Amino acid sequence: MKLIVGLGNPGPEHTETRHNAGFWFLDGLAAIHQLGFVPEKKFHGVTARLVSGDIDCRLLKPRTFMNNSGRAVRAISDYYDIKAGEILIVHDEIDLETGTVRLKQGGGHGGHNGLRDIIEQMGNSDFLRLRIGVAHPGIKKEVINHVLQRPGTEEKKIIDEAIKRGLDIMPLLFNGELNKAMTLLHTVKPLETDQ
Repeated sequence: MKLIVGLGNPGPEHTETRHNAGFWFLDGLAAIHQLGFVPEKKFHGVTARLVSGDIDCRLLKPRTFMNNSGRAVRAISDYYDIKAGEILIVHDEIDLETGTVRLKQGGGHGGHNGLRDIIEQMGNSDFLRLRIGVAHPGIKKEVINHVLQRPGTEEKKIIDEAIKRGLDIMPLLFNGELNKAMTLLHTVKPLETDQ
């Protein structure tokens, strides 16, 4: 893995919204490895570099807004000659219950505008995805409002716990042990909400 992209929207008004779960994940990964993000205009975002043992991986938080995430991913992957199969995209997922976190290789965009744009820009959907469940609001027309709102206190704790489980399997992913990482991640039961 040479590139990890956390999806979200820039600006303080979006920082704590469900759509920024990918940013929250990258902030957690950067904190573990004591990394700081720096603005990179040519990559349309902020980046950090994780170098440890055999690992040399770029972290990217696009500043393009969600619907144009592909522009940033394409810019950094072209610059460093990173193939789609060497990229992990971390994003919020309404098709998973809150607290569920799943790994998936390839596939479609599932209606997620960030993924849609990345697939269009890259011309490829072979990248790995870490999907952080934020649940569906139950009504299609409420989806945009839902992902652009802040989760409640209990819900945020459950999302944070899911992110922690995602962070825990990163050493396996860096070692190329995808199946082992999936097994570990997918057999852990998420915390229950009080709803």
